[in-house]
Amino acid sequence: MRLPYALTSSQREAVAAIAEDLRQPVRMLRLLQGDVGSGKTVVALLAAAAVVEAGKQAALMAPTEILARQHIKTITPLAERAGLRVAILTGREKGKERREILARLEAGEIDFLVGTHALIQDDVIFKALALAVVDEQHRFGVRERLALTNKGEAVDVLVLERDADPAHAGADIFWRHGRLRAARKTGRPPADRNPHHIDEPPRRGDGRRRPRADRPAKLVYWICPLVEESEAEGTEHLTNATERFEKLRQRFGDKVGLVHGQMKGTEKDRVMAQFAAHEIGLLVATTVVEVGVDVPAATIMVIENAERFGLAQLHQLRGRIGRGSEASTCLLLYKEPLGEMSKARLKVIRETTDGFRIAEEDLKLRGEGDVLGIRQSGLPGYRIARSDVHAQLITQARDEALRIMKDNPKLKGERGEALRCLLYLYERDEAVPLIGAG
Repeated sequence: MRLPYALTSSQREAVAAIAEDLRQPVRMLRLLQGDVGSGKTVVALLAAAAVVEAGKQAALMAPTEILARQHIKTITPLAERAGLRVAILTGREKGKERREILARLEAGEIDFLVGTHALIQDDVIFKALALAVVDEQHRFGVRERLALTNKGEAVDVLVLERDADPAHAGADIFWRHGRLRAARKTGRPPADRNPHHIDEPPRRGDGRRRPRADRPAKLVYWICPLVEESEAEGTEHLTNATERFEKLRQRFGDKVGLVHGQMKGTEKDRVMAQFAAHEIGLLVATTVVEVGVDVPAATIMVIENAERFGLAQLHQLRGRIGRGSEASTCLLLYKEPLGEMSKARLKVIRETTDGFRIAEEDLKLRGEGDVLGIRQSGLPGYRIARSDVHAQLITQARDEALRIMKDNPKLKGERGEALRCLLYLYERDEAVPLIGAG
C-alpha cells in the first residue's frame, strides 16, 4: 500500500512487527502504544490492508463517535488510493442507511469497517473478519472486546493505546489463544508536529491562576470539567462550560463556540467544523474533545480546574494541540491550596510528555485496578504483589507463565490441573477465555 508521505522509523518498525505476527499460525494479540499524534491510525490501516489483501475483512472499534469519525476521516483518502472499501457504523447510521451497510458487510463488499459499540450488535455480521483493531481499549469492557473478536474465527487483535500499561511494558504475554505484545512505539511524532509546553499564567487574587484575556489570535481550546452548574457535593468551585462560554462570548462575540457531550452528534460536528475552518477562534469544551479531535491549527489550550483531572486525561487533552507545525502552549488553571495528589499530577504533566513515564506515574498514583473487573484504579491490584515494589518478581512470574503456555497451553496433566486449581482459588479462572479479548 503506497502512502502520500513517508512513515517514521517507529511506524515502519511497528508495521513490520505486526505483519510478521499476521503471517504466523498463532493468533496475534498485540498492544501498540504511541503518544497522541504519533500515527497509530496509519499503522492500523496498513495492518488492515494486509488482511484485506488476503481476502479477509478488518474492523476498528473506537469508544466515541467523535473518535470513530476522526479515524474514518484519516483512513478514507488513503484507503481509496489503495482500492480498499471502507465504511463507518455508529449510532447515527440508522434505518435504510444502516441496513445497506450491514448487507454490504455480510456480502464482503466492505473491507474495513470503522465504528463504535455499534459494531458488536447482534445483527452486525462480517463475511470474513480477520483483524479487530480496538482503540483506547481501556474504555471498553473485556466482554465488549471479546464480542468483536467473536464475529470471526481466530481473529487477530491489535490494541491501540496512547499510554501503555506499565505492568505490561516491554513484555510478551502468551496465552491460550495467542500472544499479547506490549510493544512500546518509540520515536518522535511525524516531522510536521511540534511539541507543546506547559505554562503557568499570572496569579489573580482569588488564588486561581489565569491567563491574560487578550483577544484570541490563534485557535484556542478552553476546557471545563462540567457541562453546566451542578448541585453535587464538591463541585461548587468547578467551572462549567456553559457559564464560561457565555462569559467569553460577551468579550469575543461570535468567535466563541461551545461543544459538550450532551449535544447531538450533528451539532457537535457543526461546531467542530466551524472551529477547524477558523469561523470560530475559541472553543469552550468539556472532555468530549479528549480523543479523536484533530485540528492542527489549534495551538493554545486552557484547562480550568486542572487539579480535578486525572494525569492520563490531562496528557490526552493537551494532545489536541501541538499537532501542526507551530509551537503550542497549554495553560493549567487550578485552585489553591492543592492536595498532595493534585500537586503530584501537575508536577508530572509539566515535566514530561513521555506516555510511558506518565503511565508509570499514573499507576503509582491511582493503583492498578482489576483487569478482569470494572474497577480501574485502587490498591492492591495484585493479590500478593505490587507492581511498583515487586517489578522484578512480576517479570519472573511472566517468564514462567510464558514457559507454561508454550509447553502446556491447554493446561493438561497433573501440573495443568494444579494450575487450573490456582486460577480458581485466586478467582482468575475467568481469565482463560477472556484474556483473548485484549
